[in-house]
Amino acid sequence: MTAAVSPVGALMRHWRRERRMSQLGLAGEAGVTQRHVSFVESGRANPSREMVLALARALDVPLRERNQMLLAAGYAPHYKETGLDATAMAQVQAALDRLLAQQEPYPAVVMDRHWNVLQTNDAAAAMFGFLLDGDVPDPANVVRLMFTRLRPYVANFDVTGEALIHRVHREAVGGIPDPKTVALLDEILSGVPEAWRTPDFAATASPVVPVHFRKGNLDVRYFSLVTTVGTPQDVTLQEIRVESFFPADYR
Repeated sequence: MTAAVSPVGALMRHWRRERRMSQLGLAGEAGVTQRHVSFVESGRANPSREMVLALARALDVPLRERNQMLLAAGYAPHYKETGLDATAMAQVQAALDRLLAQQEPYPAVVMDRHWNVLQTNDAAAAMFGFLLDGDVPDPANVVRLMFTRLRPYVANFDVTGEALIHRVHREAVGGIPDPKTVALLDEILSGVPEAWRTPDFAATASPVVPVHFRKGNLDVRYFSLVTTVGTPQDVTLQEIRVESFFPADYR
């Protein structure tokens, strides 16, 4: 992350438009004047560190992007990015272990911001081991696998694949697009229907995604829910996702 990537005004304008807020609406949420918001966006005013954070909070900007805004304005990042193996994350790791264990006998996985699997419960390890004939990459990337090696075993790929790719579309954009997510999206777009290649940001993403795995004698239907940390103050915590699979018959 470098301040030269984008000025803070351009980043602020990007997120205001993403949130479909007017300058007046943002000013009201942040407790400042519309004129001040306009001056920040146009570069006519240099916002203080506190002002950058206040506007970012009002826009509900992801923590990583808030740090980028601070850098663009000439300030040091505010939010830490702590590895899960750090001592400070011991309680978080214990909570993740508990979530995974409680999901048994149904699958659950912990993923990072790039859809790489960090941890699974025994049910998920067994299911993906069977579907992939025991050859599970380390680290496994859920998006890449779903659009390549797992695709023949997803009986409702027309539904699951579309929901997944639109989710990746949404996460590939930002004030400063994430290169790894953009590269992953480019990689999987080559083998999908034309309609899936254009993001539909106006559509409301369903929190429930059905998936039907079928291979040999295995025929199981799940819906999945993604859990995130509610009020994180660390970049890593905000970007962790726990995807839990529950039995379902959506026919």
